[in-house]
Amino acid sequence: MEKINEELNGLWEDAIRTRFLEHMKDEDPEEWIKQNALDFRELMSYYRCAIMEVETKFKVLDEELSLKYDMNPIESIKSRLKSPASIVDKMLRRDFSFSVESIEKNLNDIAGVRVITAFPSDIYMLSEAFLRQDDIKLLQEKDYIQNPKPNGYRSLHLIVETPIFLHNSTKLMKVEVQFRTISMDWWATTEHKIRYKKDVEFPEIIDRELLECAEMAAVLDKKMEIISGRKPLKIEAI
Repeated sequence: MEKINEELNGLWEDAIRTRFLEHMKDEDPEEWIKQNALDFRELMSYYRCAIMEVETKFKVLDEELSLKYDMNPIESIKSRLKSPASIVDKMLRRDFSFSVESIEKNLNDIAGVRVITAFPSDIYMLSEAFLRQDDIKLLQEKDYIQNPKPNGYRSLHLIVETPIFLHNSTKLMKVEVQFRTISMDWWATTEHKIRYKKDVEFPEIIDRELLECAEMAAVLDKKMEIISGRKPLKIEAI
């Protein structure tokens, strides 16, 4: 058991590690680690490569648009790789079989890229240009801008498949791409910090006020776009 804990130490929190070991009660955890630890690290490396591929695509789009149309629709690009703790927690909650193959098959949001724009219309212009690229395959789309979540959350989510080019092969990897305006991103980030504070009182009042803030942010997005005089950019071919 000491050897197992050493292998797992630093990968996920104690609570998740305990649940993982309990989940493996019918198997030999040491054998699982021996067989899967290297493959898991390799899989995470592939997801990092996929993030770099997607980030590069958006940087190229932004560069071209700045030259051709004298505009930079992308304010910033953020990325994240889901932590081992979060991966294990999600696999356990959904009761998926625990293997590297199962992780890759069942989780779509291990690699994430977030594109931040100034105006809502830029979100759809960029997403359409991105999806027109030959090596990008759309697997799933959720439009929380046209159909916000009940709590007020707004964003456009795409699950895409993109190739990464290794030294002797090509591998298809899934990446979650989120598009938000500056105000959408500010609201979502702040909402998360407020909602998950341990000492929040009267959560139902907080929920109502957060929803009001989300609605005000949406109105502000539309108003700023009108004030700017910007017209939605239609790009036939990129």
